[in-house]
This record gives sequence, C-alpha cells and structure tokens, in this order.
Amino acid sequence: MKLAIFSVLTMSAAAFTAPSMTFAVGKKGAAKTKAVGAAKTKAVKAAKTKAVVSKKKAPVEIKSVSTYSGGTIPSTALPFENAPDTLDGSLPGDVGFDPCFLSTKADLMATYYNRIVETDGISGLTWYREAELMHGRIAMLAVVGFIVPGFYTFPGDEQVGLDAFSYTNPLEAPSHIPAQGWLQIALFAIGLEFRRIDLIQTAGNDYIAGDFKWGQFGWNPFGFNYTPDQFADKQLQETKHGRLAMIALLGLYFQASVSGVNVIDQLSPAFDVPEYYGKAGYFLPQGI
Repeated sequence: MKLAIFSVLTMSAAAFTAPSMTFAVGKKGAAKTKAVGAAKTKAVKAAKTKAVVSKKKAPVEIKSVSTYSGGTIPSTALPFENAPDTLDGSLPGDVGFDPCFLSTKADLMATYYNRIVETDGISGLTWYREAELMHGRIAMLAVVGFIVPGFYTFPGDEQVGLDAFSYTNPLEAPSHIPAQGWLQIALFAIGLEFRRIDLIQTAGNDYIAGDFKWGQFGWNPFGFNYTPDQFADKQLQETKHGRLAMIALLGLYFQASVSGVNVIDQLSPAFDVPEYYGKAGYFLPQGI
C-alpha cells in the first residue's frame, strides 16, 4: 500500500512542469519597448509642434498713441468757442471746428485700427483724416455720377441689355447694372483697398493720410510738379471739395428719392417760362 502511494506521488511530481518565464519576460520587454517608442513619438510630435509655432509670425505689439493733451485753443471756425489742442491748424482744412470734441476720442480707436492693418504708431487723428479723405473722394465721384447721366448714357447691347444704361435716375440705375458690371466694380474697389492697406503697412507711423502714391510723389502721368506752397493749396482744395461733395451728395440723394428723376430733369423746369407769365405782358400798359 505504501509502495502504491509512493508511486502515485512520484508520477504526479514528474507530470508537474514549472511555469516558463519566457512569456512573462517577453511581455515585459514588449511593454518596455512600447513605452520607449511612445515616449519617442511624443517627443518628436512636441518638437514638430514647437517648430511650427516658431515659424508662425510673431504678433505685432500695438501701442496706444495719444495726441490729445487735454488743452484747448481758440477756434477759428467758431470764434466764440474753443477747440481741442489736437486741431492746431497743421492739417489741411483744419479751422478748429469740433464743437463736440470728437477729435479727442480719436486715440481711443487708434489701437483698434492699427490692429486691423497690423501696424503701429499711427495716431487716431491720422485715421480720422484718412476716413474723411476717403469719404470725400468717393462723394466727389458719386456727385459726378449723379449729374453726368442726365447728359449722356452709355449704349447697351444684346448681352447686357439694350437699355441697361438708359436709366438716368441714380437710385433706380443700380438695380439694372448687369452682373459683369457689379463684378468689375467689386474687383476695382477690392484692389484699391488692398493697395491702401499695403501702403499703410509699409509706411507705418510715417504714413500720410490719403497718400496713394499717385501724383507728384508717385505715379505721375500728368507731370505734376508743385512747390510746397502750391501743394498745400491743392491739399486744402481737395479737403474742401470733399466736404462739400459729402453734403451735396446727401441733398442729391434725398431729392432723387422724392422726385424720382435725375438732377438735370429736376433743374430743367426752373429755366422754363410759364405760359401765364409769357402772356402777362399783354395785360400791362405800354412802357411799364
């Protein structure tokens, strides 16, 4: 009996095999390799990200520009009033007309405008003068556009319509502009704006409001060559004409809106002699 039990125990011991460590070691080695690979991948990604960030353009630091010291000076336009000392007469057309002291708020917007065009150092008053000149130039062209169609219109064709340019009411005409015409207008305006922004970015704080580099100090097909005093007079003329055109454009717009006809048709009846006036002479004594 003892012999049989001993034989069974011996066979059980022979059948038992110690667990192999090869699988465990291999698993740990694979995990370690995977961890090292992941660390390397993460490091490579971080390096690439850093390289991409370093290639990006550094943000432009926009500084606040102030031109208003808080003082006032006598106004030329309004002798009984004072004007901010920002309006010292150095700008063309500056006669100290600022009863609401709007020029003192210009510097509050300077940072905003400078950030839009990614430049620095342009004062708020320069931005205000830029806006005035741009609106004045557009208004002068618009006034011409209100008047000229009363005398002449371009002929149409079968592609855009035979009567596409025959509408002389300035408020009605835009609704008849063909798609090709709107495309030309849009491309021209966008091109001018991109050029203006490029000039502002290039000049920085040396930018002169309204300077398109056309004329005497740039592209000069007409050969303008003014003296400093003459050039100052031309700047004054442009400023005054622009202001007058902005006011005139408002009058033309409201009058066209009320009458429904162009400015020439509005003025023509003023030069006609009414029939009753022509016959009035028959009822007046001779010699009177």
